Amino acid sequence: MAAENALKSKEVSAMIKQGFISDQSLSFSPSRSNLSKLHSPNSSPTSKTLSSPPPPFSAAQLTRPSQSQTLYEMMSDEHHRDSKVPDRSLHQKVHRLLETAPFRNPNWGGGLVSGDVRLTVVAKDGFRVSMDVHKSVLASKSRFFAEKLRKDRGVSHCVEISDCDDVEVYVESVVLMYCDDLKKRLMGEEVSRVLGLLKVSAALMFDEGIASCLEYLEAAPWSEEEEEKVKSQLSELHLHDSASDQVLLRVSSEPSTSARADEILSRLLTGVLQAKDDRARREMKTLISRLLREDSANDSNRLDVSKETLYHLCHRCLSSLVLCLSEATGMDEKRDRGLLMAEIAREADNMQWIVDIMVDKKMGEDFVKLWADQKELAVLHSKIPTMYRHEISKITAQLCIAIGTRHLLVPKDTRFSLLSTWLDALYEDFGWMRRASRSVDKKLVEEGLSQTILTLPLHQQQAIMLNWFDRFLNKGDDCPNIQKAFEVWWRRAFVKHVAEQENHRLQITVCDYPS
Repeated sequence: MAAENALKSKEVSAMIKQGFISDQSLSFSPSRSNLSKLHSPNSSPTSKTLSSPPPPFSAAQLTRPSQSQTLYEMMSDEHHRDSKVPDRSLHQKVHRLLETAPFRNPNWGGGLVSGDVRLTVVAKDGFRVSMDVHKSVLASKSRFFAEKLRKDRGVSHCVEISDCDDVEVYVESVVLMYCDDLKKRLMGEEVSRVLGLLKVSAALMFDEGIASCLEYLEAAPWSEEEEEKVKSQLSELHLHDSASDQVLLRVSSEPSTSARADEILSRLLTGVLQAKDDRARREMKTLISRLLREDSANDSNRLDVSKETLYHLCHRCLSSLVLCLSEATGMDEKRDRGLLMAEIAREADNMQWIVDIMVDKKMGEDFVKLWADQKELAVLHSKIPTMYRHEISKITAQLCIAIGTRHLLVPKDTRFSLLSTWLDALYEDFGWMRRASRSVDKKLVEEGLSQTILTLPLHQQQAIMLNWFDRFLNKGDDCPNIQKAFEVWWRRAFVKHVAEQENHRLQITVCDYPS
C-alpha cells in the first residue's frame, strides 16, 4: 500500500512539474477590486443618441490570469483568446465596401451636404463599423430610419444597430440606398448574398432594396441547396408581396461616354463586322473586346458604347442572316455551297460577338426577347441543312450560358419564349456544333441550358424535360445531356411535392382534432 502511494505521489509530482496540475501549496487567490463601468464620451449638445452604448467589459474579461493556472489551463485560455480574434477577411471586405461608398465621396450631393448621422453597426463578436451618412437618404429610402429620425430637424444623430449577424451585409445595404440602379449592382452576385441583403432590407424597411432582391431571385438560377434557403427565407420574412410569390413559381406545382466616343466605337464595330480579311477581323475582335472589358473593369466607362449602337448593329446582323438563309432555301446547283456556308457562319459569328459585348456591358436583356421573337428566322433555319446553319444555334447556347451564370436577368415569359423558338434547333444542331467548332464547350452549354430550364415555372419545366427525354433516347451524344436538370425537376415535381402535401395534410389533421 505504501509502495502504491509513493508511486502515485511521484506521478502527481511529475504532472505538477510539467504544469498540468497546480500545486495548491504554491497558489494564491488575489482579491479583485471592483472595476468601474466604461461610459461613452458625453454627446455634444447638438447630438442625439438613439441607442444605449455597448455594455462595459466585465471584471473577468479584464483580470489577468491567476498565477496558479496550470499549463493546460493556460493553453485553453490562449485558444479561447485566439478564437476571439476578429475575422480579417471580414475587415477587408468591409474596408473595400467603404472605400467606394458614395457617402465617403466628398463630392456627393455637390459637396454641399456632409454626413449628419453617425451610423454604427456592431457585430455579435463586438466588431464595430461607423459611417457618417446622410439623414435625407436614410429617411427617404428606409421607413425604419424615417421613423427613428423624424424628429429634431437640423440635429446630428448617432444611431447604433447592435448584435448584427453579418456586418458586411448591413454596410452594403446602406450603400445600396445611395445607388440609382440596384438591379445592375446585384448582377452576378451569389444567391446567398442577395438573401442576406433581402433580410436586412426587410428589417430596415428598405422597400426598393426588397423589390430589387426579389427581382434578382425570380430571374437568377438556384442550386438545390440555394432553393431551400430561398424558400425558407421568404417563409420567415412574411413579405406578403406578389413579387415574393413570383419568385417561388419555379418550385410551385401551380400552373401557372461622350457622343463622340460612341460614334468612334460604332465605326470600329461596324468596320470589324464588314472586314474582308478573316484573320485581321478575328484579331480586331479580340482587341476591341479586351479594351471594352478593361474599361468596364475600371468602372470608368470612358470608352463605353451606347445600347442604341449595339442594338442597331444587332438588327443589321439579323437582316443579313435572314437574307443568307432565304438564299440558302432557294439555292440552285450553280451557287457555291461552301461560299454560302461561310457567309452564314460569318454573320452568326458577328452576332455572337455583339451579343458577347452586350452581356459584358449588362445590356443584353432586350436582346433575349429580340432573339426569341425571330420566328421567321427560326422557320428558315429549319429548312436548310445542319452543316450550313449550326453556327446560328451558338447564339441560343450563348444566351442560355449567360442566363445560367446570372449575367442576364430576364422575365420568365422571355426565357420560355426563347426556348420555345430555338430549343428544337439547338437540339438538332448540337452534334454539328460539338464536332465542327473547337470553341464550343459542351459541358458549359449543357449547364447553361439546364439552369435556364430550371428557372421556369414547374409545369413548363415538365413539358421541356419530357420532350428532351425522348430526343436524348433517339440521338444520344448528338443531343445535349441535361440529366442533372432532369433529376432536379423530378425531385421538385414528385419527391418534394409529395412530401409537402403529406405535411400539409398532417397540419390539417392536427388543427381539426377536437379539443
